[in-house]
Amino acid sequence: MPRYAIKVEYNGAPFAGWQRQSDQPSVQGAIETALAKLEPRAHTIAAAGRTDAGVHATGQVAHCDMAGDWSPFRLSEALNWHLKPQPVAITACSLVADDWHARFSAVERRYMFRLVSRRAPLVHDAGLAWHIRHDLDPIAMQAGADRLIGRHDFTTFRSTACQSASPVKSLERLNVRREGQHVIVEAAALSFLHHQVRSMVGCLVAVGLGRWTAHDLQAALDAADRCALAENAPPEGLYFVRAIYP
Repeated sequence: MPRYAIKVEYNGAPFAGWQRQSDQPSVQGAIETALAKLEPRAHTIAAAGRTDAGVHATGQVAHCDMAGDWSPFRLSEALNWHLKPQPVAITACSLVADDWHARFSAVERRYMFRLVSRRAPLVHDAGLAWHIRHDLDPIAMQAGADRLIGRHDFTTFRSTACQSASPVKSLERLNVRREGQHVIVEAAALSFLHHQVRSMVGCLVAVGLGRWTAHDLQAALDAADRCALAENAPPEGLYFVRAIYP
């Protein structure tokens, strides 16, 4: 069966997350239902990374196996037709090797977290960013972020529901930058723990607001204790932006 890689963009607000669920809408379920419209049978797809309820994506990657010999363009167009009106779109599609795997072949995953720092309510960014009603100091936030880069025990930043075998992860990049009223946090690693990015951003916001220092963030990391966490950022500001393959 030919295998296809698809690049997926979605607004996570109406979904209970990426992973298929029996009683709630999911991104995986939406795509598998669309695939069944093209080839009536049960379909199972795999993604580069599972996102939680309310988390968005601009560059999620998944793979699917088809019985027919579809051209990538025709497959993406047909999927987009059957995905309407759900906020999910296939933005690219390509034929890949039979042993290529969206999850296991990836060598890096990249996430972005969007914050808006202003007093006024959000209008265009409502549901798409974390609204912070006070000024944030991105320089202080970067100083805190630098403490997290590298290989560490990230237990403090790990959800109690995390199923990873080990809390030790290597964080390759954690960059903070300001774009007007927006503060963007970008994270890259081979893999992340459940809620790791949201938990790190919550602590960086504490630093950006002056409630914590970079030293406090270091102490939270060293504590290897979820109780040391400042705050878990909400899901609406988080985006899966890219998966890197050899």
